[in-house]
Amino acid sequence: MDEIADDKILRTFVPLDGFKRETVASLARKTGLSRLTADNFLFRTGDSDKKTFYLVAGEVELLQQGTVVATIRGGSIEARSPLAPLMPRRFSARAASDIVYLEIDSDMLDIFLTWDRTGTYEVSEISPKTGAYRVAEIMPKVTGHAAESAADDWMTVLLQVNAFHHVPSANLQQIFAFVEHCKASAGEWIVRQGAPGDYFYVMISGRSVVVRDSPTNPNGILLAELSAGDSFGEESLIADTPRNANVRMLTDGALVRLSKQHFLDLLAVPMRRMVDFASASKIVSSGRAAWIDVRMPDEFRAAHLPGAMNIPLYALRLKFGNLEPALEYIVVCDNGRRSEAATFILTENGMTASTLEGGLNAHPTALA
Repeated sequence: MDEIADDKILRTFVPLDGFKRETVASLARKTGLSRLTADNFLFRTGDSDKKTFYLVAGEVELLQQGTVVATIRGGSIEARSPLAPLMPRRFSARAASDIVYLEIDSDMLDIFLTWDRTGTYEVSEISPKTGAYRVAEIMPKVTGHAAESAADDWMTVLLQVNAFHHVPSANLQQIFAFVEHCKASAGEWIVRQGAPGDYFYVMISGRSVVVRDSPTNPNGILLAELSAGDSFGEESLIADTPRNANVRMLTDGALVRLSKQHFLDLLAVPMRRMVDFASASKIVSSGRAAWIDVRMPDEFRAAHLPGAMNIPLYALRLKFGNLEPALEYIVVCDNGRRSEAATFILTENGMTASTLEGGLNAHPTALA
């Protein structure tokens, strides 16, 4: 990305030309102009990357089996639409000259489209005692600086959270209607270990730390540092267990939260992906997947699947660097509850993951 795209450029393309002012402004801040020299490829036949390309200037040739079937020129009627958008790609796109283009994440574009079509929102206080805020839908007439600021404060951040890319548009609209906005001060405890799970949180601004209490370390074990766009709290909601760590603000900031039931109904269930033991074993044997056992080390030592790696649920975020993004991960525990939470976390962080149906309790003869 060489430079930020402006609103006027975005409005020359379809369907961006139909977006509301505040939607275009928010998308522009997340989109850049890129350049490519002649004879290089934007994409090739068969590619399945979730990217949408618009030609701003120059010429692009579309090829099929090595033959040029069309030439698209920047500024033309044909260039108003995305370049060969069907997946997998049915054409290759080669720069016939030096070109300038827009590259937009297709999932993000779809979410912005959903946001634009389902109205804009504002945050209004509902509880003077708790400082909690409720999101209320308002008519599209709210535009300009106020609407753009509201989007920047929280909605633009939410639209980039990977978990929200996996839910139907109708669910997304309801999530926006039910989230609560909370301010937080440096040093404030947002979640305490051992407390019942009540909310799923997304950091909008500021920084916080995730720390697990330890009998051998008075300061606890640092599990993660969170900033804008990071989320937490899903483990105890999905597994229906007490909080397994503390979250404390390092700086002043803001968060949005979604109640347990709304989280489960609108976000966790749509992201649920189960796999039966026979299918899971087959893809693990092929080398395309690996087992992750998220039980505690003592449980793992007592009995586990051959070849499984043990990463306790509370430590999963610490181990992302040890995982191979190209692999699919089959997550296991005793009954499936912790596995579902881990699958959510992995999927939320861009990995491919599934939960073993029935958990290990349903397959005792497979354990070593």
